[in-house]
Amino acid sequence: MNTAKVDSDALDAGAPAEPEELSLAADFPPAGRDDWLRLVDEVVRRSGRIGEDAPPGAGFEKLTRTGPGGLRIRPLYTADDAPRLDVGVPGTAPYVRGAGAAGPAPDGWDVRQRHAEPDPALARQAVLADLENGVRSIWLVVGEGASAVADLPSVLGDVLLDLAPVVLDASAAPADTEIEAAEVFLELATERAVRPAGLLGTLGLDPVGRRVRTGEGPDIAEVLPLARHVAEEFPQVRAIVVNALPVHGAGASDAQELGWSLAAGLEYLRVLTGSGGREGDFTGLDLATAGRLLEFRYAATAEQFPTIAKLRAARRLWARVTEVCGSPEPQRQHAVGSPAMLTRRDPYGNLLRGTLAGFAAGVGGADAVTVAPFDAAIGASEPFSRRIARNTQSLLVEEAHLARVIDPAGGSWYVESLTAELARSAWAFFQDIEAAGGALAAIGSGFLAEQVAMVRGRRLADVATRRAAITGVSEFADPAEKPVERRPVPEAPGGGLPRFRLAEPFEAYRDRSDALLAATGARPRAFLATLGPLAAYTARAGFARNLLQAGGIEVPEAGPTTNADEVAAEFAEAATPVAVLCSTDALYRERGEETVAALRDAGARYVLLAGTVAVPGVDDTLYTGVDALAVIESVYAAQEIAQTPRATAQEGAR
Repeated sequence: MNTAKVDSDALDAGAPAEPEELSLAADFPPAGRDDWLRLVDEVVRRSGRIGEDAPPGAGFEKLTRTGPGGLRIRPLYTADDAPRLDVGVPGTAPYVRGAGAAGPAPDGWDVRQRHAEPDPALARQAVLADLENGVRSIWLVVGEGASAVADLPSVLGDVLLDLAPVVLDASAAPADTEIEAAEVFLELATERAVRPAGLLGTLGLDPVGRRVRTGEGPDIAEVLPLARHVAEEFPQVRAIVVNALPVHGAGASDAQELGWSLAAGLEYLRVLTGSGGREGDFTGLDLATAGRLLEFRYAATAEQFPTIAKLRAARRLWARVTEVCGSPEPQRQHAVGSPAMLTRRDPYGNLLRGTLAGFAAGVGGADAVTVAPFDAAIGASEPFSRRIARNTQSLLVEEAHLARVIDPAGGSWYVESLTAELARSAWAFFQDIEAAGGALAAIGSGFLAEQVAMVRGRRLADVATRRAAITGVSEFADPAEKPVERRPVPEAPGGGLPRFRLAEPFEAYRDRSDALLAATGARPRAFLATLGPLAAYTARAGFARNLLQAGGIEVPEAGPTTNADEVAAEFAEAATPVAVLCSTDALYRERGEETVAALRDAGARYVLLAGTVAVPGVDDTLYTGVDALAVIESVYAAQEIAQTPRATAQEGAR
């Protein structure tokens, strides 16, 4: 072995000199924002999205989109866009970067699983399986279709109440069930000799949220006796849930969801601190104690950045509310996978939606996170789907290591800007609610319903035009999909804000198609009258096929041909009154009119054209941004018109 001494000084001397400052763009001329905007304009102009005479910056504006709530999302964010606001540090006001100084480390956030099983033995088994395999707290539904109040001791028989928090939810049960379930839970802890200081959980009282869901509910003051009892005896138990899910589930924007939660939370603070002007002998709690009794529940969606920003903004906003009341207090957050984003059709896509929502909730700093099982929109979830839901969070914490970094999105120009914009918009909506008389008055007057309905309308319009894509439902639907079946669950009581899922309008047509198949042996059909070689019509035929299949419509096609009579002959064999002409603009101008005429002669009652070129005889056109639901409805209507004479003849024969 060579043990000769290496002359490190000589090696250093022979190395090339290091520049004091390395500039990777030294050989290029300096470029500023105006140069970048000019290049953007050129690219967007070449795509045909802006004209040759468009003013500078028009390309940037074309790439800027506006969400349902009115917030503008730009294609690029720079340091100039970052707000000049103090976001603080984790664990200190305004809590933007987290409610705790240590964040979720080292073990991650609270993985919370929802259970709604009426059989107490099965519920007990499911709860235990979750707690033994990664879940840290149980969200237990009480009422019809779920656990009965009398069964709580059995269902929670294996739960160590001072180790695993239990969150009660009797929101779908009669109003008095909430208080009854809470009292039984506290009595159960006493019977098991759980130290009051060690008991964990949330009682789930929420009379304000009940009014949002049903339009009526008990006086908010009914929570006072239990709230006082919890405040005095159980320092780690929260009594009240400020639940923003019903507002989100009615179609509200993120800003409306946040603004509503502030108004509802403030309503509870006024009652708990005795500043609401109510009569009685209740001695108000101090602000810190009252705030500790609240847990806020928000929706987490597959739109990861808005979800991250929403949770960060929520903490800032609540700190501001409590600061005005006396001193800024941290907000306890429970983020739940949005029920509105889930689909019944192609439900396996919900696995990815749930993963994105869980990721965003964790990165956004939620204290507890619930990922919905992929079959939650269909019916009662099964052990397999609950296992996947909890393992999704375990993967995010244990394998993706999300909990090892506090506020990982902090400092992002985009996230900080979006957080600030959401906070401003939410604060404005909160002030509107206060001007309307507060949360309860806004419900009673219809103000809340009216404001949310406007945003819901925009959401539904985006779905109908497929600007908001729902993969597997409005886009890339599988016509041969076998629906996933689950045990049905009772309908939640209504009467307040409506509940909707984004996928429902398209799923209704899929259900209608299945019903027609079962009744007649055939689904609705639309024939793709393709003109020219394969390359000429592939793109537009694919667009039309994708749109129509989303409504459960079969789409046979002609194949490559330029002969109008051949197309019409194949159309006649397809046994449908609907034809969709698919080709290039040039072929439309050259052969479109004669092809449409041939299709009409062959029995076409409704003729569509994929594109926007004017062709005589065409009833409607298909293009990006068209109301797909209206087109699908027209296809169904044409099918029924065509079947009417046949049905009449069959009735006469009988």
